[in-house]
Amino acid sequence: MRAIWKGAVSFGLVSIGVKLYSATEEKDIRFHQVHREDGGRIRYKRTCSVCGEEVTYDDIAKGYDIGGGEMVILTDEDFADLPLTSSRAIDVLEFVPAEQVDPILYNKAYFLEPEGAATKPYVLLRDALIDSERVAIVKVALRQREQLATLRVREGVLLLNTMLWPDEIRTPDFGFLDEDLKVRPPELAMASSLIDSMTGEFEPDVFTDDYRAALQEVIDAKVEGREVVQPEEVEEAPAAAVDLMAALKASVERAKAARGEQPAARGGGGGGEPTPISSARSAQKAAEKKAAKAPAKKTAAKKTAEKKAAEPAKKTAAKKTAAKKAEPAKKTAARKTAPRKSA
Repeated sequence: MRAIWKGAVSFGLVSIGVKLYSATEEKDIRFHQVHREDGGRIRYKRTCSVCGEEVTYDDIAKGYDIGGGEMVILTDEDFADLPLTSSRAIDVLEFVPAEQVDPILYNKAYFLEPEGAATKPYVLLRDALIDSERVAIVKVALRQREQLATLRVREGVLLLNTMLWPDEIRTPDFGFLDEDLKVRPPELAMASSLIDSMTGEFEPDVFTDDYRAALQEVIDAKVEGREVVQPEEVEEAPAAAVDLMAALKASVERAKAARGEQPAARGGGGGGEPTPISSARSAQKAAEKKAAKAPAKKTAAKKTAEKKAAEPAKKTAAKKTAAKKAEPAKKTAARKTAPRKSA
């Protein structure tokens, strides 16, 4: 890395010599504008809109438009007279808890490296920040502009985060903020459940720029003269939810399925409105249950019909048996009743 600034951190009466390095870099793939026919680079000339002549960098100054076609021209001498007291110093103003600094204020990040014999006071400030659990609010002048910044510790190194000034933060002015929208407790509970099902530990290394990787593959294929492999199609964004509660429930189920968790049991009077997923499953189960019951019903009906048909036959057989059993008794009774012949 190459240092972009040298100065000192002013910490009370202690001065710590440091070098400033950019802590981040963009990995975006950059292109040149070229002529489609022959690949020649497109050049732009700096020309004056008044005289039409091409202008070199040495003849370019800064102008401020005051309206009405009038321009105030400022030279390097005008900027040199501005009171940038912190032009070569990072002045510590106060120490505050890190959570009191709104992340929207953060702009760019820079590493600080101790220079020369400043290593010991550098380490002292670093350890003091860690021990106090505070960040330092500082002022620094970078590229002819005074900036507010914070000093904090990251991986054993002091990190300078330049910040926007409070008047550079826009105030949101949207119509829905004036609307009296009420969120039902069940909806809030289901949204919280969705958040819980998607909660994890933030590990930035697991996230990748898929578009940049696919674009690099296209470029490499062009260079090597091979066929370009089409990247996988990105899943289309879901349509706006009509039933918010159903969409939330379906989202919870999908998140749990992605984690390999079993969906919650539906029985036992759980209540609640059915989701698109649960409705489909319930319909399928109902169809299977109905199909299973149909043969059973037919069999039962068949048995009932056979039973009814057999009953008259059984009764007739019983009558015949009873009549047959009664015949000997009748014959015996007849014998006893008949008059005896005289001798």
